Amino acid sequence: MTALITDHQDLARPEAFTAQGLGWVPWLLPVAEDELTDLQRDALIEPARAKMPYFRLLARDPEALRARTLTDLDIFFNTTGGIGRAERELAAAATSRRNGCVFCASVHAAAAIRESGREREVQQLLDEGVDTDLGDPTWNAVVAASVALAETPLSFGQGDIAALRGAGLGDAEIVDVVNGAAFFNWANRLMLSLGEPEVPSRQRGAA
Repeated sequence: MTALITDHQDLARPEAFTAQGLGWVPWLLPVAEDELTDLQRDALIEPARAKMPYFRLLARDPEALRARTLTDLDIFFNTTGGIGRAERELAAAATSRRNGCVFCASVHAAAAIRESGREREVQQLLDEGVDTDLGDPTWNAVVAASVALAETPLSFGQGDIAALRGAGLGDAEIVDVVNGAAFFNWANRLMLSLGEPEVPSRQRGAA
């Protein structure tokens, strides 16, 4: 039986959205690394994830974890014939910013910066929120479409598609934006229900 963890005393919780790396602590006990079965290790896809409590927690349902991870990797790394990696990460970061998932926003904001080199614009999204003008029609359209999907799928409509097309995106690129936002609209809710982010010790007390 999974034991419930409800009290993380002295947890250093982030006070704002950030592109700096964060830790994450679960409210339920993950599988211990040395107790992972072969099936659970296979479901992680990437062996390094055995070190991460989030993925060891999801490993309690290995079939679901495997499907989730393969879907995630395909959406964000299979860039054949679609939009670039930076815009996929931007869609995930904007969705996470709207949904209040500080951990996911940090991961995908950092990736958007890494892929685009546009630290100022990404940090502006984190600091000012999803209604900010990023000064780029494509990025503004990606953020707006992602946020519409985060609000409720019914909020996403022809106007969002028209804005994406107006920014020069084709069908495959629009599908990539929708997939990135939709996946994280789900993933945010999963992560938010299972634990919370923490500031790593190396960042605490930094001026």
